[in-house]
Amino acid sequence: MEEVIKVGIADFKLCRTPNKITTIGLGSCVGIVLYNQISDFCGMVHIMLPSSKEITNNVQRAKFADTGIIDLIQELSKQGIFPGTLRAKIAGGATMFQFAGGSHLGSIGVRNVQSTKDVLAAHKIPIVAEDTGLNYGRTIIFDSVTKELIVRSAGKPDKII
Repeated sequence: MEEVIKVGIADFKLCRTPNKITTIGLGSCVGIVLYNQISDFCGMVHIMLPSSKEITNNVQRAKFADTGIIDLIQELSKQGIFPGTLRAKIAGGATMFQFAGGSHLGSIGVRNVQSTKDVLAAHKIPIVAEDTGLNYGRTIIFDSVTKELIVRSAGKPDKII
C-alpha cells in the first residue's frame, strides 16, 4: 500500500517506491528532491537557510543548504545511489515579505535557491526542473514511481515538473 512520507521543516527523509514524499510550507525555504531514474529510493530535504557557517552551535544540519543536501546525498549513497547518477528537482525560495531599507532578510529565498544550486553543482547533480522565486508559498509532492514533482500553491493550478 502506498504511503506519503512527510518531511518537516529543517528535515530530510528517504522514500522508497511506490511511496510519495512531501513537504509543506515552502515560502523562502527550498525543497530539494534527489533521485535517479532506476533506483527504488529518492529523498527530500526542506532547507531554511543558505549556509550553516552563518550560525554557531547549530545541530540541525538539514536546516541549511550546505549541510542538509550533503547529508541527503550521503544517506542515498548508503542505499547504493551515488551522486553521479542523481538528478534534482527544486521548489520554493519565494520572497514572502518586503523589508524597507534594502534589508537582506527579504532576499533569503533568493539566497537559499542560489546556495542550493551551488551545492548541487559542486556535486555535479543537475537540476532537471525547478519552480522557484516569485512571492507565494508552495507544497510539493514527489511521486517515486513517475518521478514527477507536483507543486501546489494557494489559488493556482497544480504544476507538474
